[in-house]
Amino acid sequence: MTRYFVFFLMLFFLSFANAQHLQPGFDIAEYQEMLRINAGIYKTVDSTSGAVSKPMHATFQYRSPEMGLNNLYELWNTDGGAAVFCIRGSVDNNLSWLANLYAAMVPASGKLDIDTDFVFNYKLSNDSNAAVHVGYLISTAFISRDMLSKIDSLYQSGTKDILIVGHSQGGGIGYLLTAYFYQLQDAGRLPRDIRFKTYCSAAPKPGNLYFAYEYENRSFGWAYQVVNPMDWVPQVPFTVQKHLDLPGRNPTVPIASTIKKQGLKKRIAFKMLKNPSEKAVVNYQKILGKEVSKMVRKYLPNFKEPKYFPSNDYVRTGTQIILSLDEEYFKLFNERSDDGMMLHHSIEPYYYLAMRLKLPSP
Repeated sequence: MTRYFVFFLMLFFLSFANAQHLQPGFDIAEYQEMLRINAGIYKTVDSTSGAVSKPMHATFQYRSPEMGLNNLYELWNTDGGAAVFCIRGSVDNNLSWLANLYAAMVPASGKLDIDTDFVFNYKLSNDSNAAVHVGYLISTAFISRDMLSKIDSLYQSGTKDILIVGHSQGGGIGYLLTAYFYQLQDAGRLPRDIRFKTYCSAAPKPGNLYFAYEYENRSFGWAYQVVNPMDWVPQVPFTVQKHLDLPGRNPTVPIASTIKKQGLKKRIAFKMLKNPSEKAVVNYQKILGKEVSKMVRKYLPNFKEPKYFPSNDYVRTGTQIILSLDEEYFKLFNERSDDGMMLHHSIEPYYYLAMRLKLPSP
């Protein structure tokens, strides 16, 4: 009897040890710790960034090699038993910034021919109208290839809670990684009982409205974008909306058919209203698609330029957490200082605001 009791007691403690501890909802302390992890990724494991302290409740496990468009990530374990995949943002070199500048849209499902032995077959959405940022998709391809083996090892050891976090470009990639992992779960290529929770901090816009709709429905309560209102990065890439970005049934359809029946002056006036946005999208795809892809091929010579999605309708994505500014903030982060265009974008101002963040009561 005692032997059976000990056996069941061991099973109880093992199940408790492997229980999932991540909870839905924005957790202020959790986000603060993610910023601490993020701060060290730009230097050495033990370094801090300015006024940002070292991680208090997480332990470093692994740092990936640089890959793709100068991307890398780190793996940490939290005291609560979750794993953290922290994706590095932009660094000061041309290859890293190409991931930002290669901002044409591609369909959210398809393939990228990256190298002779690397074809990335991907699905980030079930909606055929969904489209995403091609530069961040290339980064997602490289990072996910390395990350999947780590996820498998974590799962085999009993870890089923995974935080995905990134600041700036790292956040932009974080959106696509999260969407990709959800689709792998749907396809049976990742266990369904893995729980992902995502913090995209200071992140640029990752895709169009149809991508955002599905991402937000799928990740409701489990994915957040944190924004400093003075930060310009969450407002890019630039958005240009065409009438074709609207659903099939919309007011422009009957208007367009009616205009065809009108006189020459009215038809010209309608084209003048419609053409600027369409021309802008064509120009963006030429510059931020075709031209930048030539630069990408200098580093990835076998990369084949994909067919772009005919849109530039980028939108903010994920549940938004807007940080509150105060007078002290503007004293510390002074517009008249020489800190350049990243004054309000770096981890330090986000950490300052996060440490003073109080969410309104429900």
